[in-house]
Amino acid sequence: MQYHSPGSFEDAVAIAGAASGTTRFLAGGTDVLVQLRADIVTPDTLIDVKKIEGVRSITREADGDWRIGIAVSGAEMSEHPELGADWPGLVEAMDLVGSTQIQGRATLTGNLCNASPAADSVPAMFAAGVIASVTGPQGTRQVPVTEIPTGPGKTSLKPGELISALHVPARGARGGDAYLRFIPRTEMDIAVVGCAVNLRLDGDTISEARVSLGAVAPTALLVPEAAEALIGTTLDEAALEALATAAADACKPIDDKRGTVKFRTHVAGVLAKRAARIAYDRARARA
Repeated sequence: MQYHSPGSFEDAVAIAGAASGTTRFLAGGTDVLVQLRADIVTPDTLIDVKKIEGVRSITREADGDWRIGIAVSGAEMSEHPELGADWPGLVEAMDLVGSTQIQGRATLTGNLCNASPAADSVPAMFAAGVIASVTGPQGTRQVPVTEIPTGPGKTSLKPGELISALHVPARGARGGDAYLRFIPRTEMDIAVVGCAVNLRLDGDTISEARVSLGAVAPTALLVPEAAEALIGTTLDEAALEALATAAADACKPIDDKRGTVKFRTHVAGVLAKRAARIAYDRARARA
C-alpha cells in the first residue's frame, strides 16, 4: 500500500488519477481504517487529505452560507456555537455518530461518502439542502448531496474525484431543523429509522419544508410529498397525519434482525411527526 499526504486538492486528484487498484481518501479514518483492519478493503493507494489548507475549518461565507472542511470532526461541529445555533438538527445528527472517541475523528464528508443507508448525518444534510464541492481531473463542480449516495457503499463520484468542501445554506430568519432516529439501545447503535425535517415559517404558517428519511431504502430519501403535507399549514393534527402517511408511503425498507418492514414503515411516520414539531418550535423561536 502506498501512502500519500498531498498539500492541495489538485495534488490529491493527480495522485488518485495516476493510481491503479483500490484508492481511498483518508480524513477522519473511522470507516476506512476499520475496513482496512477487518480486511474488508485494503487500499493500494491511501491519500491522506488532512494537510490540505482549510480542511479543518468551519467558516461563514460572504453570502451567509457555511463552509465545512472535509476533515472537520463531529466534535468540532458540536463545539461551534454559531453553526449549532443555525443548524441544530444537522449538528445533532452528526453528534449521534459513534462514541465520544469516534466524534474526535469522524467527519460529515466521510459519513456521506461511506454511503450507508443508515448514516445519521445524511438525512439531515438532505433536509438542509447541503451542496458538495467535488474536485476532480476536470476541475471543481457543485453537486447537491442528494446526488452523492447511489446505493449501499456506492457514490456517484467518478474515478479521481473527491469532495473538497460541504456548503450549508444560510439559515435565515424563522427557520428550524431537527433529526431523530430510532435505535434499540440508548446510544452507539445504527439507526433502524432516521428522519430529518427542515422548514421555514411565514408568521406561524410553514412556507418551505424538506423532509428526509434514512435506513428505509438503499439510500437516504428526500420525500417531496412529506414536505408538501407541511407547506401552507400551521402544523395542525391534520398536517401531521398527512406527513406521517407520506413518510410511510415513501419507505422501501428490508426485513432484517434489527427491524421488520412493517415496523420501520410505522416508525418513519412517528419520527416524522416528532421531528416536525421540534423543527417548527425552533423556527418559531428564531426572530
